[in-house]
Amino acid sequence: MVKIRLARFGRKKRPFYRIVVTDSRKRRDSGFIEVVGYYNPLTNPKTIEMDLKRVNYWLGVGAQMTDRVSKLKKIYEERKATVAEGGE
Repeated sequence: MVKIRLARFGRKKRPFYRIVVTDSRKRRDSGFIEVVGYYNPLTNPKTIEMDLKRVNYWLGVGAQMTDRVSKLKKIYEERKATVAEGGE
């Protein structure tokens, strides 16, 4: 099964995550099919960047998102909508 999940990068106590498409049987940080975004929890506000076109493509062909990635996608879409309206 193909999953969209986080792969941890960065150094000790300084995490940085890539949002990747990978086979669910692979280890957390190894052998991914495609990088579709990134997430940096250390910045203020937390940085989220995602290629929604590719994420929606993978969802369309049967990939499943993990709970954390689905929350990040929701936050990213809300931020984009706020910026589009002329907010923040």
